[in-house]
Amino acid sequence: MAKINTQHSYPGMHRLSVRTTDEDIERIENGCIRTHSLCEDASSELQRVISVEGRHPSGSQTSSFTGRGAMARLSRFVISVRSWATRHLHHEDQRPDSFLERIRGPELIEVSSRQSNIRSFLGIRERPGGANSHWPLARFNVNYSNNTNEDKKEEKKEVKEEKKEEKEEKKEEKKEEKKDDKKDDKKDDKKKEEKKKEIFVIDPSSNIYYHWLVVIAIPVFYNWCMLVCRACFDELQFNHIKLWLFLDYGSDVIYVLDMFVRFRTGFLEQGLLVQDEKKLQEHYTKTSQFKLDVLSLLPTDLAYLKLGLNYPELRFNRLLRISRLFEFFDRTETRTNYPNMFRIGNLVLYILIIIHWNACIYFAISKVIGFGTDSWVYPNVSVPEYGRLSRKYIYSLYWSTLTLTTIGETPPPVKDEEYLFVVVDFLVGVLIFATIVGNVGSMISNMNASRAEFQAKVDSIKQYMHFRKVTKDLEARVIKWFDYLWTNKKTVDEKEVLKNLPDKLKAEIAINVHLDTLKKVRIFQDCEAGLLIELVLKLKPTVFSPGDYICKKGDIGREMYIIKEGKLAVVADDGITQFVVLSDGSYFGEISILNIKGSKSGNRRTANIRSIGYSDLFCLSKDDLMEALTEYPEAKKALEEKGRQILMKDNLIDEEAAKAGADPKDLEEKLERLEASLDTLQTRFARLLAEYTSSQQKVKQRLARVETQVKKYGSGTLSVGEAEAEKSEEEKK
Repeated sequence: MAKINTQHSYPGMHRLSVRTTDEDIERIENGCIRTHSLCEDASSELQRVISVEGRHPSGSQTSSFTGRGAMARLSRFVISVRSWATRHLHHEDQRPDSFLERIRGPELIEVSSRQSNIRSFLGIRERPGGANSHWPLARFNVNYSNNTNEDKKEEKKEVKEEKKEEKEEKKEEKKEEKKDDKKDDKKDDKKKEEKKKEIFVIDPSSNIYYHWLVVIAIPVFYNWCMLVCRACFDELQFNHIKLWLFLDYGSDVIYVLDMFVRFRTGFLEQGLLVQDEKKLQEHYTKTSQFKLDVLSLLPTDLAYLKLGLNYPELRFNRLLRISRLFEFFDRTETRTNYPNMFRIGNLVLYILIIIHWNACIYFAISKVIGFGTDSWVYPNVSVPEYGRLSRKYIYSLYWSTLTLTTIGETPPPVKDEEYLFVVVDFLVGVLIFATIVGNVGSMISNMNASRAEFQAKVDSIKQYMHFRKVTKDLEARVIKWFDYLWTNKKTVDEKEVLKNLPDKLKAEIAINVHLDTLKKVRIFQDCEAGLLIELVLKLKPTVFSPGDYICKKGDIGREMYIIKEGKLAVVADDGITQFVVLSDGSYFGEISILNIKGSKSGNRRTANIRSIGYSDLFCLSKDDLMEALTEYPEAKKALEEKGRQILMKDNLIDEEAAKAGADPKDLEEKLERLEASLDTLQTRFARLLAEYTSSQQKVKQRLARVETQVKKYGSGTLSVGEAEAEKSEEEKK
């Protein structure tokens, strides 16, 4: 009975194991694409054998491969061996982390995915822990005689190892993510630092650069003045040695800082300021000024350690930085409002420096020859009167001034070297005198150029009035008008002054000067900005003297006026009675230049306006306004509507005439334009017709020649000689 019970209990268990393996196979097959490979055919065939043998179990469940069920056990053994081989021979690829996926190209990722798919098709299932899992049928082996406790322990160990590997991989992923974040942060920091470096560039046209030129010009000027003086006058060097050391090395520090400033000074490339550090360095190092700057910073004063501190001439290489002083003078000349005065002062400074150097060289030559040895050199310093430092320098400066300016008499030279030095001084003095006379003369003439030009205009008008015998009263009024223009600095012709500027800058200057006055006019308050700019460029300043009529009643209005300065009076026909006084900001004549339909006054003036004193006005002509309005038709309609409203308030508009349609004057103007265009078309047509008739006559002449030749020679062709004879006859004719 025991035997029968075991036989009946085992197949049930066997069937259960087969179901589970079938379910696992279906689960695997649902996760991948079906492909008919040799491995799949073999595995399916083995599973079929197991299922067949499982339905007919043997009587004795032994571990041998003989007897009934031997085929199933053999197939299970083959499957287990196959799973062990795949587990040990095929190593699973490591799980790609996010950082490697970013670096790896799409082709490598596709290849790895294809390999994983192939392995899944072959039955190699990837575990999350990183090792290949067993074949599912080998896990649920039906032969429980082969499944021992050791296998179960191994499976538990594998599960634990998988969990540990998962935890370790997660930790590694977190570490790599942190590293990636740190790298990204470092890259961002580097980008920010690069941006900051790019921003730190000095614009040569900025105030900061000019202020630095002021700073660097001080030590350069100090070296040029004091080094030669200290080298020639020993007492000056001995008595203030600490002060000179402090000033010398302070100037050296400024020289070093100046080189850093030059490395950071930008330059224009394609109209843009270069802010790349490498380009700035290359641009500076390629210039000759870089070599001079390096030479000016050579530590030649290290020779103090051997020779002593009484040799300031060792620092003469600091004089090579003089270009900074010239650059400072140039920038100051362009920035100052008094360039002529600055030029004169700059010229005097150059002359004083030359005289100073010449005085120091004269004293040094006297020291080499010997003080008091002859009448030309400096007197003997043993005499108390000539032994003082101040007397030494002032005497040398006096001698240098007399020699270079060729004024006065100096003691004649005695020795040959003295003669050579005096000859060189005379030549330099001649050049200095010529430069003084030429530059001062040109500067004075430039300062008075505007006055001379204005005076020439006044003189020409005076001659004209005298020639035409103008009355004295009118002549006096004209002269007073010119005097008013000159005293109030209103003689400048704006168009002449601004003609060299581009249109944009002209517009900006005109807006800055005239836009506020133009906005005061009611009809222009709500206009477009473009129209206002056009009108601002067309405003013309005019000046009226006392008693002048700006307009009279009944005159045709061809311009409007805006009062900038002064007072105007609306007077009666007698010119004495005043109705209204107009002051700064007032305007008049805007309605007459618009040609509003239905206006009772038309384009005629309706009042007499007279200047009480000298008055400055802006004039806008009708032609200029209409030319500007051609590009702004909507603004033209708005201006006309505002003008109608103003006329309606003052009851100066005929509504019936306004509604009647087009103004006949406008139609006349249009007809005139059409006539002019027709005239041009007629002239062009006449030219074309003349060209056509001339070409037609030429064609007729050629046809007649061909007919005569055909009649003369028939249908035969002409020989070469006959053809040439015919051509010569035709040319003669």
